[in-house]
Amino acid sequence: MDNMWQMIIGRQLDAAIETLEDALRACPADLWGACLWNDPAQRAEFSEFWYVAYHTLFWLDLYLSGAVEGFTPPAPFTLDELDPAGLLPERRYTKAELQAYLDHNRQKCRTIMNTLTDDRARQRCAFSWGELCYAELLLDNMRHVQEHAAQLNLFLGQQITLHDSNQK
Repeated sequence: MDNMWQMIIGRQLDAAIETLEDALRACPADLWGACLWNDPAQRAEFSEFWYVAYHTLFWLDLYLSGAVEGFTPPAPFTLDELDPAGLLPERRYTKAELQAYLDHNRQKCRTIMNTLTDDRARQRCAFSWGELCYAELLLDNMRHVQEHAAQLNLFLGQQITLHDSNQK
């Protein structure tokens, strides 16, 4: 694959991961289990700060792998996120655990981008929601990380503003 494209896509993916990391680091302990939004069609637990961060990291990891077959997240994480019934993890993951998962994904992403070939970029990747080439999956993955990082950062910004207003 053209080194320029590897570098551009890699830097943009890294920036998306960094934005997610900023939200993880900025989240105070009292907001770790707070709900980002109220959606009557969804269980509240699925909108808790920690879960949105975990969900983002899980799918980043999976999509970097390019396939469900053979994918296993690092311990203590499981494949429950793939269950169509919508299973929550058995427990709330800690900030340290999610930071370690983020570090794992960042290294995985850098390794992939440094070794990406034209053949791999063109390889078809099939998921339950559709099929696309690996290069496009990388771009979709970046958008997914950016979307949730923005939600987390917006939530934190709103909470800090509310907190500051209440202190006056």
